[in-house]
This record gives sequence, C-alpha cells and structure tokens, in this order.
Amino acid sequence: MKTLCDIYRSPREEEMYLYVDKREGTVRVPEKLLELFGTPKHLMTMVLTPDKQLARAGADKVLSEIRERGYYLQMPPARDHEMRAIAVQNSKLQR
Repeated sequence: MKTLCDIYRSPREEEMYLYVDKREGTVRVPEKLLELFGTPKHLMTMVLTPDKQLARAGADKVLSEIRERGYYLQMPPARDHEMRAIAVQNSKLQR
C-alpha cells in the first residue's frame, strides 16, 4: 500500500516531526497535540510504502498509525544527559 504523506516539523521542538496523509492533512490530529507541536512547518511530501527506509521508525508502523489515528508523531531522540538521569533512577540498568 502506498500513501502520499506530508511531513511537518515542529517550530517548538527540534527533531520532532508529524506525518499525515496528504489528502487529509492535519484534520485528524488532535487540537491539543497541535497546540503543543506549534504551527506545523511543511518539510516535504513523499510516497511512503511499507518497505521504505526511514531514519527512526519502521515505515509499516508509520503507515499503520496514519491509517488508525490520522497521524504519526516522531519524537526527538533522547539526549545523553536525559538517558544518564534515567539510568541513575533505574537499578536494573548496568552502569
């Protein structure tokens, strides 16, 4: 299954992206999420197929989320200092 997707970046959070079906746009994205995300800045339009290679998520997962929810939100990667703070709090992680 192919889907023509619009990808938007957040003006508020670096490396946060919103994937939506081009035909629907952001209509199905919850208003509260859009408030937190900020005014979406169009980054690109692409044809997304299940076998497409994406940097941080499986294309099949992105397509599934778009079908079910109307969008896929790609969060920024965890930063090193945040991961260290989590590791300190979690006794099961090796140090």
